[in-house]
Amino acid sequence: MARASRLPRRAGVLLAVALGVVALIVLLDAAGAHADATIVSAQTGDGEGVTINGINGTPSDSIVTLLGITVLSVAPALLLMMSSFTKIFVVLALTRNALSLPSIPPNQVLAGLSLFLTLFIMWPVLTDINTVAVSPFTAGAVDFGRAFELAQEPLRQWMLAYTREEDIALMYRAAQMDNPTDPASIPLQTLVPAFMLSELRAAFLIGFIIFVPFLVIDLVVASALMSMGMMMLPPVMISLPFKILLFLLIDGWGMVLTALVQSYGGGGG
Repeated sequence: MARASRLPRRAGVLLAVALGVVALIVLLDAAGAHADATIVSAQTGDGEGVTINGINGTPSDSIVTLLGITVLSVAPALLLMMSSFTKIFVVLALTRNALSLPSIPPNQVLAGLSLFLTLFIMWPVLTDINTVAVSPFTAGAVDFGRAFELAQEPLRQWMLAYTREEDIALMYRAAQMDNPTDPASIPLQTLVPAFMLSELRAAFLIGFIIFVPFLVIDLVVASALMSMGMMMLPPVMISLPFKILLFLLIDGWGMVLTALVQSYGGGGG
């Protein structure tokens, strides 16, 4: 169980570079980084400050290395919170349980499949973030503070599109605050948990729909065995081949993956 719980974290490291800007958004937003982004520390002994930008306004190598290390440390958690990974992984795990196969496919396969589906679905958002924030910052066209502001909007718009208003209102009621007047006024620290609640609700709804036909097969097999007096024979042993056959005949994995991708309006390659 401990090994299985670490699998999403291991898989998230593979997308650390692609989700780098996302990591910086949450990290700085949680720390309240509203100061001038060109100054990192206090004045040095000779009276000169330490700045993020290097020669010709481009980021210095040391700062880029520091930010890369930071990204690697927080990217797995952000992958779970701010992307489609959680919903996809939960749906695939429920599908596996509906087939009465608790360990086939293994967790590594489900995590890897969820990872690359997440990359496929999130590609347009990552492309927008790279275009409006990362590329101008690395080219020295904007400073770090401005890049931070520009990078928020594509991700915010994507999460808002798949977050229920009821879940946003729930987070505001939990904090005993008035509901926001417009989507732009919702902070990320409130939008992220609301987005996760919406994703979990959708994942369990899809899982329930997947469970129903397999539950019918289990009931039919159990009733048949009981009518024949074969009470000592586990119904799962008899129903499992029928469930696998049904799943293959309807191209179950293809249907589940197609439904997941289409639930986000498709993806980009």
